[in-house]
Amino acid sequence: TLDLTCRRTPCFVKFAEMEEMVNMEAEINEVQPLLLSVFTQFNFAFYFIGEKCKILQDMNKHLEAILKEKRDLRKRLIKHGCQESLPIEATFHKCIVEVLTEAVTFIEELESHLQSVRSIPQIPQMMNNVDTTLSKTEMCVIELEELTDQILKWKELQKEVYS
Repeated sequence: TLDLTCRRTPCFVKFAEMEEMVNMEAEINEVQPLLLSVFTQFNFAFYFIGEKCKILQDMNKHLEAILKEKRDLRKRLIKHGCQESLPIEATFHKCIVEVLTEAVTFIEELESHLQSVRSIPQIPQMMNNVDTTLSKTEMCVIELEELTDQILKWKELQKEVYS
């Protein structure tokens, strides 16, 4: 009969609501410093990434300018200008030819180097994909270990049953 007569009075309902609000405010106050520290770390990270991005963009512009002059550079490197402007001893002619060959090879591979530089902004996405794949692999390893344990237990039970 006491349970039937017991009703929540409006003052206790209000008290419960106030208690819930106080609990929510306490949770917010606990989480707020963590959010602030994470936000600060992200700001620092984005600042440094922005600086590195600016440097890479400047370098990319420089390399693109060199690529535009690629034909002229090839002609100048292939042309036997060494004999015209610089007196080089005969013993060093072989070295000069090797250096010029290396330079021409570098200029030919310049486009692939530029592609590598252009792919740098995609690295964070690639790293996220690697992290995701690593997590999935770890889950598979855990599941495999559990299955191995179950198989070993089943094998022992089978031995006991047959013995």
